[in-house]
Amino acid sequence: MIYFDPIEYPDLDAMTLEQLQACREETQQQLAALDAQEPADMESEAYEIWGDAHEMLEDILDDIQDRLDALQ
Repeated sequence: MIYFDPIEYPDLDAMTLEQLQACREETQQQLAALDAQEPADMESEAYEIWGDAHEMLEDILDDIQDRLDALQ
């Protein structure tokens, strides 16, 4: 069974520009680390769990970028 640490959704509205940029970098690193752990069996429960975590990180990155765009 594959296990991933829980992903906490950051409070983007409370962050400064610098904090958002750091959060984006950290989230990109988490996504890259997750990509390296992609299960081979796309039909497995592990792949479903991995996919959910991957999608959440991508959503967070999109929201960070939206917030950065709004501040710039």
